[in-house]
Amino acid sequence: MEVQAKAKWVRTSPRKVRLVAQTLRNLPVSEALVACSFMPKAAARDVAKVIRSAQANAENNFNLVKDDLVIKEIRVEPGPMLKRGQPRAMGRLFSIFKRTSHITAVVEDRPGVVKRRAALPRAPQPGSRAVPTPAAAAAARAAAASRPATTESDEVEAPTRPKQAKTGPKREASKGQAEGKKTEAKKPRTESTRSDSKQKDSKQKDSKEKKGK
Repeated sequence: MEVQAKAKWVRTSPRKVRLVAQTLRNLPVSEALVACSFMPKAAARDVAKVIRSAQANAENNFNLVKDDLVIKEIRVEPGPMLKRGQPRAMGRLFSIFKRTSHITAVVEDRPGVVKRRAALPRAPQPGSRAVPTPAAAAAARAAAASRPATTESDEVEAPTRPKQAKTGPKREASKGQAEGKKTEAKKPRTESTRSDSKQKDSKQKDSKEKKGK
């Protein structure tokens, strides 16, 4: 069923209104009103008023469901033009045409065509506590009742992992290797010096014994 609403003598040029009307054809009424609220054109306000009027006529006069309404057509016709003038130099008069328009919105009910979106669950806010729904609470109780009661013997302790020795950085390892090399290089030198000192002591003792004889 088609229901219409009219707005006459709107102080907007038909060309500007048609730019808005072309984008709203064959749209659900709810989506068209949302689109008009976000349009940056002044003519969108006048078009939205006519669409709301047609929706109210269909809902109150013909008992139609407003969620099933779709915009079938939006006609924009030129209205009477107000002629004004602007005085210019040398006594001239420049003409100003203040145009008006007649807007007609035709709404039609199409049950089942408009796809209703399912309500999405809202995320819990950090400052507020989430209140569980009755269905969720009943499901949680049923799940808790179906679970068997656990005892201390049933619980399995997780095996402990052996602690790994912490290895130092590469610099410390390189320092340790360098120190080990130095000590290994020093060891043969100390043994040689000790043997040389023993030989000298033995020679001195021999020389002293010879002198004493």
